Amino acid sequence: MSQRAFIIHATDNVATALDDLSPGEVQLLGEGERTSVESIEPIPFGHKVALQDFAAGDPVIKSSVVIGQALQAIKSGQHMHLHNVESNFDERSGTLDKDTGAPTEPDVYL
Repeated sequence: MSQRAFIIHATDNVATALDDLSPGEVQLLGEGERTSVESIEPIPFGHKVALQDFAAGDPVIKSSVVIGQALQAIKSGQHMHLHNVESNFDERSGTLDKDTGAPTEPDVYL
């Protein structure tokens, strides 16, 4: 079985694992011209895989929205999750705008 990940928007620099990924080639589905990435570590289903090298502080883009920043250097093909990415979204927000990714509730940010 091939390993797969999904790129939601062509400007994204991460893809979402559609399978539990093992180190090796991962087929990229969805938007963009890129067709594969080499996973360099196990990545659980639903988690993100880096599509480029990141320096600490670099923006993480998913669905064409900056969803957070890299907390440390991350290599292309590496697992991206709470251990190495800081989220931009407030935990109090229950829903996000489908176009902008911004919280839809009023007064979410103080």
